[in-house]
Amino acid sequence: MEKQLEPQESLHEIRQMMERSSRFISLNGLSGVFAGILALLGAYIAFQYLQTHYSIESYLMQNNNAGSYSGYLFFAADAALVLLGSIGIAIVLSYRKAKKKGVDLWDKTAQRVFINLMIPLLAGGIFCIILLYHGLIGMVAPATLIFYGLALINASKYTYNDIRYLGMVELVIGLFAALFIGYGLFFWAAGFGLAHIIYGAVMYFKYDR
Repeated sequence: MEKQLEPQESLHEIRQMMERSSRFISLNGLSGVFAGILALLGAYIAFQYLQTHYSIESYLMQNNNAGSYSGYLFFAADAALVLLGSIGIAIVLSYRKAKKKGVDLWDKTAQRVFINLMIPLLAGGIFCIILLYHGLIGMVAPATLIFYGLALINASKYTYNDIRYLGMVELVIGLFAALFIGYGLFFWAAGFGLAHIIYGAVMYFKYDR
């Protein structure tokens, strides 16, 4: 029996080595859950800001008319804090997972993921700045979701395939947000918040438990 198991164990080890060399497997599902929670918290803070400084009706009207909105700096700072917090948590949890598995966190595969992720994200960031320059505030939320979805799809070939599905979900939500301009905050909460929590929970129970 032991002799029969040895070839199977060897094949399993070979598959693990191939997976480690070709795919970034240090992503932690809990980082997605925490990112979603932070996104919902950021959306809640933004919503409270709207209720305090503007009526929801006037906010929707300004977005639907593609007018400039004086509080966009507040939203930019809010989104930046959510992003930095999510990245920080992802790095810490991924480092712990990589250390547990005995692999290097910043290997060539991780670098490929980073490069393929950043190309669409940088393009999307510049595009959002252009939208703000032209006063197209209502299109910023859809653009962030769409470019983020494209970034995940682009980077998924170097990590778990599940990320491709999350990218597709973000892309679809972004397209709906572009169709219903003025409700971007709610779509933003759904895409960056709820979708991340569901994805992170599935990833955790599938790969990390």
